[in-house]
Amino acid sequence: MGTQVRTAIITGASQGIGLACAKRLHRDGCRVFGFDINKPSSQGLEVSEFTEFTEFLIVDVSDSSACKDAMSKVGQVDILVNSAGIVGPNMPFWEVSDQDWSRTLDINLTGTFNMMRAVVAQMRERKWGRIINIASIAGKEGNPNLAAYSASKAAVIGLTKSVGKELATDGVLVNSIAPAVISTPMNEKTAPQVLEYMISRIPMSRVGQPEEVAALVSWLASDECSFSTGACYDISGGRATY
Repeated sequence: MGTQVRTAIITGASQGIGLACAKRLHRDGCRVFGFDINKPSSQGLEVSEFTEFTEFLIVDVSDSSACKDAMSKVGQVDILVNSAGIVGPNMPFWEVSDQDWSRTLDINLTGTFNMMRAVVAQMRERKWGRIINIASIAGKEGNPNLAAYSASKAAVIGLTKSVGKELATDGVLVNSIAPAVISTPMNEKTAPQVLEYMISRIPMSRVGQPEEVAALVSWLASDECSFSTGACYDISGGRATY
């Protein structure tokens, strides 16, 4: 990344993949802002653990106005990592309530859209930007009893492909990542039988680590990533390689 200091926003930064990405990009020399709907302390973490962030902001990404307001506090943004997300209802799709369906899509899909829209104008103006959306292997293959989650992540992949093509000549690269099961607090709430099913589909026969995802994000956020946009990168232990 040279001597230029890039500014990065990581959503869902209080835990899991988001926290790992924030720490990795800080280590890469970025100025990092962590966005999350929860305070770090509410996740069992100490605020002192976030000293690497220039600032930690409470932001509900499903609220477009909140996203725009937060941007006014950050200023220039070079890198956006959309990691905020929820698993949503874990049950047969016909039992999913309207509220749970809407909430899952509002956070996982609309939240990603809101943040992308909030940063893209300034990235286009400077002719440089990196947007990385955390999707899921469920968005490629679908996981039974996780219809809302699978649908939302498939839509994130489609959104990434569409916007990546729109911005292909603007210097703004937009890519997504499709992790399989990653060892995060979010997956601690997944039903054991569902977790067992998902791990059984992974040829490496293990869950991934947040730091492994963050390493891929680090490259996608860098100058070295220069001829890839609108793509979905596998990080699933071999479960899906397309």
